[in-house]
Amino acid sequence: MKRSIVVAAVAVAFISTSAAAQSVGEKTGVNSVLGVAPSTADFVKEAATSDMLEIEAGKLAEQKGNAEEKKFASQMIADHTKTSSELKGLVTSSEGVQIPSGLDSSSQSKLDKLRDTKPENFASQYNPMQVSAHKDAVSLFERYAKSGDNPKLKDWAGNTLPTLRHHLEMAQALDKNRK
Repeated sequence: MKRSIVVAAVAVAFISTSAAAQSVGEKTGVNSVLGVAPSTADFVKEAATSDMLEIEAGKLAEQKGNAEEKKFASQMIADHTKTSSELKGLVTSSEGVQIPSGLDSSSQSKLDKLRDTKPENFASQYNPMQVSAHKDAVSLFERYAKSGDNPKLKDWAGNTLPTLRHHLEMAQALDKNRK
């Protein structure tokens, strides 16, 4: 019983504490585990960062991947360029939300690791990364579409979900074919 109370208190602390760039709850994954919607600032940051990473990883896949990965990457670049543009059109500075201008350190690290991977080992890094990234994106968009506090972004998240779910299915098939 005592342990449950401590765990609950820690979870509440994570959720209610916020950092300058991103809340601790979203950064640590606590919000996702608990099914808590991200704040608008966190949603925008995570969605924009995800788009940037998908575009850059896709460019690497077009250089290093096999034919199937190149085809997948081409679609990721096109679709995530589109959603990135849509997000920029929905977010105004008057809402106090800013779109990041570059990747965060975690995403940059993933991209650097992918960049350093030899073509013959590329699939073993890229394919599982795509599955993981799209699972995270589906979770983020589902939670915001359900309980987000900005109506425009909430609608956009809901409308974008089918594409992200399709990307996840494609990534899972790509990874399955690798094995």
